[in-house]
Amino acid sequence: MPTPKVLELPETISAAWLEIVRHKVEGLRYGIVQIVVHDHHVTQIEKTEKIRFESPKPEGALAHRFQS
Repeated sequence: MPTPKVLELPETISAAWLEIVRHKVEGLRYGIVQIVVHDHHVTQIEKTEKIRFESPKPEGALAHRFQS
């Protein structure tokens, strides 16, 4: 298996986008943070946040299937 290529960035650039990623992840409970790279450069950071709702408890004839 080939060794993965390590991307070396100037420290100031690396620190800047790493701080942005850290900030996005810290503020996220459920979701995705994506780093977009073009020609060996980080060009975009995307955050998709999901909001989860608790599902209602089953009622009626099917309720027994969901009880433990």
